[in-house]
Amino acid sequence: MNIIDGKAISAAIRGEIAAEVAQMHQKPGLAVVIVGDDPASKVYVRNKHKACEDTGIYSEVHELSADTTQQELLALIDKLNADEKISGILVQLPLPKGLSEDEVIARIDPKKDVDAFSAINVGHIMLGDPIFLPCTPAGVMELLKRSGIEVKGKNCVVVGRSNIVGKPMAMLLLKADGTVTICHSKTRNLAEITAKADILIVAIGRAKFITADMVADGAIVIDVGMNRDENNKLCGDVDFDSVSEKASYITPVPGGVGPMTITMLLKNTIKAYKLQHGE
Repeated sequence: MNIIDGKAISAAIRGEIAAEVAQMHQKPGLAVVIVGDDPASKVYVRNKHKACEDTGIYSEVHELSADTTQQELLALIDKLNADEKISGILVQLPLPKGLSEDEVIARIDPKKDVDAFSAINVGHIMLGDPIFLPCTPAGVMELLKRSGIEVKGKNCVVVGRSNIVGKPMAMLLLKADGTVTICHSKTRNLAEITAKADILIVAIGRAKFITADMVADGAIVIDVGMNRDENNKLCGDVDFDSVSEKASYITPVPGGVGPMTITMLLKNTIKAYKLQHGE
């Protein structure tokens, strides 16, 4: 069994990003908008800001109070859309109740939509000619590639159908010539389907949900989950201890997919800069 070390792979890519940014005559810029004071969101935003600092990307954090109106939020996005220093805009989700996430995402200029959430960018992903790759699925693909794992022809099962991970993940696997099945909470005989997977990607948000009896011998298991177990320890959607005995490759939680998500965000920010400057 091989553990796929997301921290090490992410650090290597960030080194490549820093070297690329150092050669650029102007720095790409990322604006992160956070509304309210959700503790998990604050941690994510801090990590994104630090990652920008570490790689030489210019970064702004806009912290808005929980009682911010939709109009105020949209006005800020309009301002950032027009700001030439800003290559990419990211609004940290979830937003407080009463604010429309769909309207906010639609307002971000698609060329600055580094999360790849807008209908235009999702459409390009569906058509197989993505402008930006959604950060977490792109991170998973990079982990597979840098671990020497080929997707082509493999039976790939994605557990979870969210717009952020499950659906785009399936599209990227299809583009890489995988044969893809998407499962979710209403899937019948889930264990039978997951047990046939060569590559199993789990993003369901339930601690230790996937157990050893649901996994084939020698499967490649990618755990996108981030939960707390009964002892308040971070854990994934996969029961690592039992599944790691059967898997040929597996990602740990923490230290697997997590570090890659922000790294791919940095890559998208550089790409956005190049798109806007015709490079």
